Amino acid sequence: MDSTTVIAVASISSAGLTISIGCIAPALGEGKAVATALSSIAQQPDAAPTITRTLFVGLAMIESLAIYCFVVSMILIFANPFWGHFLSLASHK
Repeated sequence: MDSTTVIAVASISSAGLTISIGCIAPALGEGKAVATALSSIAQQPDAAPTITRTLFVGLAMIESLAIYCFVVSMILIFANPFWGHFLSLASHK
């Protein structure tokens, strides 16, 4: 394999790992947050608006981690800075 193929395989593999591992943790965190919020609302129905508002802010913060992982994986696939470097090295040979 030439260097361009190795970079392509490494970029695609690391993008896959980034998005898969980077989405597992937020999904588990969101599930636990919702379960805890529902349990709290069941115990204190009067505090439901406050708990719900805090839950949505927390879910937005948790979801931002998955969005960052998605952005990193898209950069690795479509805007990888190593592509230009290795292509310029390959053209000089």
